[in-house]
Amino acid sequence: MKIVDTHAHLHMKHFNEDREKIIKNFENDGIEFIVNVATNIEDSYQCIELSKKYDKVFATVGIHPHDSSSVPNDYLGILEKLAKNEKVVAIGEIGLDYYRNFSPKEVQQKVFAEQLMLAKDLKLPVVVHVRDAYEDAYNILEMIGPFDGVIHSFSGDREYALKFVKLGFYLGIGGPLTYKKNQQLRDIVRLVGEENIVTETDCPYLPPQPYRGKRNEPSYVKYVVEEINKLIGEDVSEKLINNARELFGVNV
Repeated sequence: MKIVDTHAHLHMKHFNEDREKIIKNFENDGIEFIVNVATNIEDSYQCIELSKKYDKVFATVGIHPHDSSSVPNDYLGILEKLAKNEKVVAIGEIGLDYYRNFSPKEVQQKVFAEQLMLAKDLKLPVVVHVRDAYEDAYNILEMIGPFDGVIHSFSGDREYALKFVKLGFYLGIGGPLTYKKNQQLRDIVRLVGEENIVTETDCPYLPPQPYRGKRNEPSYVKYVVEEINKLIGEDVSEKLINNARELFGVNV
């Protein structure tokens, strides 16, 4: 099976011991490519450096909502410069997180909106993080858009699944799809269909059911694809790869 991980964090310390081994196994694991996603300025540099070393690794640059209150004054200029690297395929992960509120809501909204406008100027897709903030995130995206992008690790209800798809977004589907109690997400996958989905891990976080409590890895996307195939009733792995290629403009 050929697979794509559109949301990984391989630059994080969790992979310091075996990062190179994992990436060298991409061929054997059937991984076409991964998008390695940044969460702050430092991450953005690290993601780019990692992408330069490996053909199948691409990068994003951006500020996660948790880090919104600590951005430097010139962060947009820094991101704009970094985004011009040829291996950068999106602005992200950006968005709103009201579950933890590590940054005040107003600051999150401001930094989110500013990065959306940057993405629009640069004609790049966006990787959007939303947790307990679907209404505000949708309203901001609708107001500033249209965008190409993905709602990472979608956890909303049927109403917001359809609203984001109508805005032109893919839904990022990962390990939580395989959790036994997550019937709502399985219903949403059936509802929106394979044409509106991209696969992801969020590794090292959110491993699929067989690895719950352990570190997630890009190769574990196969469990997500298998579950999607089961829900759709046919092998849609090629369509899922094509969705990712189209969204991020990747041709490896």
